[in-house]
Amino acid sequence: MKTTASILVTTLLLLLSVTVYAIPTTITVRVISKGAKFVGTSMGGAQITLQNKITKELLAAGVTNGSTGSTEKIMKTAGYRNDPLSDEKSAKFTATIDINEPTWIEVTAYGPLAQIQSANTVSLSQWVIPGKHIDGGDAWLLEMPGFVVDILAPPTHTKLPGEVESVQIQANITMMCGCPIVPEGLWDASKYEIRAIVKKNGEQTEEVPLSFSGKPSLFEESIPVKEKGVYEVTVYAYDISNGNTGIDRVTFIVQ
Repeated sequence: MKTTASILVTTLLLLLSVTVYAIPTTITVRVISKGAKFVGTSMGGAQITLQNKITKELLAAGVTNGSTGSTEKIMKTAGYRNDPLSDEKSAKFTATIDINEPTWIEVTAYGPLAQIQSANTVSLSQWVIPGKHIDGGDAWLLEMPGFVVDILAPPTHTKLPGEVESVQIQANITMMCGCPIVPEGLWDASKYEIRAIVKKNGEQTEEVPLSFSGKPSLFEESIPVKEKGVYEVTVYAYDISNGNTGIDRVTFIVQ
């Protein structure tokens, strides 16, 4: 009996000696619009997931919330490379995960959630050491490319009489953070290509530039309609300086 008890005690001590306890590790994630500010509450935030890159285990999930950040700090102040762009109010998602060994973690952001037609997905991965938090400065920062393009007119699947001669195309276009686009503004409409690609029955007929309407982020143009058929219009915004691009599509029917 003593021998058996001794073996059990020894085994227990060995197990305890090799047990590695999970250590709470804090990770903060921010998503910044390419060429603009943070994706936060005003745009529905961005869905964030953290997972073990190797095992695919979901470690945490949530949505960024907070402000788009300081325009002065992000867009107007020329700081050093490692100077943070964020402040205390800038949108973020923070999670504390329990890991017991260096873990290869992938973070994925999807959004903006308030404009699903323009939502995008970006992912990054890095090693995380137990107890070595990622929450200083901008923390884990992902850049979200794209523009939010929302066609307001015509309504989807509108049916128009055959005698119609033109159709008004109208689109609201912002940065992914919701920042407005206006001529000579901080996000200068004159530096972006904003155009409509028109197809009839699947064949492209023309490409038409959209003009600034006079209201922030609102662009419009009338396109000629010469024949009956199913029309598809793709409105896109393109920044020639960095390749940033966003689109939306609508269809209408001339009977």
